[in-house]
Amino acid sequence: MKRRTSVAAIFILSVGLIAGRADAAAPCPIGLVEGKRITVLVEGNGPDVVLIPGLSSPRAVWGPTADRLKSKYRLHRIQIRGFGDEASVNAEGPVLDPMMREVADYIDDCITDQGRAAPAIVGHSMGGLTGLMIAARVPQEVGKLLIVDALPFIGTLFDPAATVDSVKPQAEQMAAMMRAQHGQSAPNGPVSDPGPFSMVGSMSNQPAGRTAILGWMRAADARVAAQVLHDVMTTDIRGELTAVTAPIILLYAQDDGLMPAERAKAAFEPQYAGVARFAAQIVPGSRHFIMLDQPEAFAKALDEFLAD
Repeated sequence: MKRRTSVAAIFILSVGLIAGRADAAAPCPIGLVEGKRITVLVEGNGPDVVLIPGLSSPRAVWGPTADRLKSKYRLHRIQIRGFGDEASVNAEGPVLDPMMREVADYIDDCITDQGRAAPAIVGHSMGGLTGLMIAARVPQEVGKLLIVDALPFIGTLFDPAATVDSVKPQAEQMAAMMRAQHGQSAPNGPVSDPGPFSMVGSMSNQPAGRTAILGWMRAADARVAAQVLHDVMTTDIRGELTAVTAPIILLYAQDDGLMPAERAKAAFEPQYAGVARFAAQIVPGSRHFIMLDQPEAFAKALDEFLAD
């Protein structure tokens, strides 16, 4: 096994499930794996698929996907601590890079070191960036990658000439505003659709989608959400893309109310220059949460990706 401190090793030691033989039980069996910065719900049987959610989203964002796929695949649904549970160590300091390394360690210990093929990774938004970072920095741990509405540097959405230094002041300001919400009383009562013209309305064009997203945002730890937003905004891995060996499929959203198709294509596809095996697919009629706005199109694209 590679000499790395890993979430799987910590989990095994904590529950006394250290295997002594090569044919002993795998260290990450079906059920919940508790890590330092993440938890992983393992379910199903078949080829391995790792599902990584985006900013403020719990693993529940993949619920319908998991229900549909777990009879054919062994699913590993990641949840970042603070997005659906206690923040733990994610409450302070950088989150994205150490979380990404923990996910890579988990894949190493629970999948590839068990003699299984490198998994397919599916990541939405921040989860897509996380998968891309793993593919560039630990390429042997990624069989293939489906990125859902994410970029190697989000700053180019605001300014094609953006750099990390140019977006850093905005990132710090936005993170400070979000962090200030920590400890404030959450709204009481059930979550209802905030409407198409709300901030959440830019993320989903469906009432049920907006309602779900708002609920997840309210439940997320503001400190973690603020730090992850800052980390994502100030991460640019375009210079690392030539190290990616796994095939990448990009699904990106397009809604006429936000951006015409030609502009969406120009905003997303050129950012992946340098990836040797890359294909992109636009999903019309969708905003950021493609799996909520266009579930049938998303399911079709995901099935084709996994079957290829």
